[in-house]
Amino acid sequence: MIFPRRRFLHLAAGAAALPVVSRIARAQTYPARPVHLVVAAAAGGPTDIVARLLGQWLSERIHQSFVIENRSGGSNNIGTEFVVRSAPDGYTLLLANSVNAVNASLFSHLSYNFIRDITPIASIMRASFFMEVNPSVPANNVPEFIAYAKANPGKVNMTSGGIGTGGHVAGELFNMLTGLNMTHVAYRGGGPALVDILGGQVQLMFDTIPSSIEYVRTGKVRALAVTAPARMESMPALPTVSEFVPGFEASAWFGVGAPRGTPMEIIEKLNTEINAVLADPKNRARITDLGGVVVTGSPAECRQLIADETEKWAKVVKFAGIKVE
Repeated sequence: MIFPRRRFLHLAAGAAALPVVSRIARAQTYPARPVHLVVAAAAGGPTDIVARLLGQWLSERIHQSFVIENRSGGSNNIGTEFVVRSAPDGYTLLLANSVNAVNASLFSHLSYNFIRDITPIASIMRASFFMEVNPSVPANNVPEFIAYAKANPGKVNMTSGGIGTGGHVAGELFNMLTGLNMTHVAYRGGGPALVDILGGQVQLMFDTIPSSIEYVRTGKVRALAVTAPARMESMPALPTVSEFVPGFEASAWFGVGAPRGTPMEIIEKLNTEINAVLADPKNRARITDLGGVVVTGSPAECRQLIADETEKWAKVVKFAGIKVE
């Protein structure tokens, strides 16, 4: 059968357009069922709180359920690997955080490569730490603390909620940039670590702002500085660490990722919706209440953030010789 040339061109054009039409239709109908947002940490922690807020906001905006699924263990690795191995259809997402960037160099035999195997969707927020001491420590600011630590080698302990956590690597970065050699005391969670700094068993902690802010306000711990690049609007008298230690910045970041191979039209739609809910003044205020700063942008910008953080903390892990026990 011989087709007229015009008929052939129409058929060819129609066939070429089919993939485009299919992608548009897929983006328009997504999500057609509940989306699982995996948290690779226990319920109640910062990552879980951020996930539940985001899930609620997206559910209200898109009119589809976002189910929070906690898969904790292995320093974020169990939940992350679960998402890596999931179908790349947009219905299983990861609430990624700064631990993922640290793990890339902390663990030498991971079964996945985070940068390769997780497609970034959007950033959500960054949350800084207080650099805080027990009130018995004779230091009221960062220079006084550095002088005290240098005058008392081996007697100053810094604590954290575990090896490779944000508070731990922040302390090691401080060591690296100041020439100190504080001893790290790791706990199984930020709560026990905070109890011991309140009790004076350890001297220093880089702790998340929401966890410590009431203790700082009541004087049960003394905040020397904040680890953000700029002073907090709510506590403008509190300096940043970088005002005394140039180049120092440490913060926890949170974002959303999907398994590699997830269609780009779904990635872009989710990015648009996440940026939209983060633009809402009420939602931004809620993140500020948590001690965070909203971070929006494209998937490419989220990917760059992850790459930069991975490179930064790899240097600290190497310098400090951090090893997983």
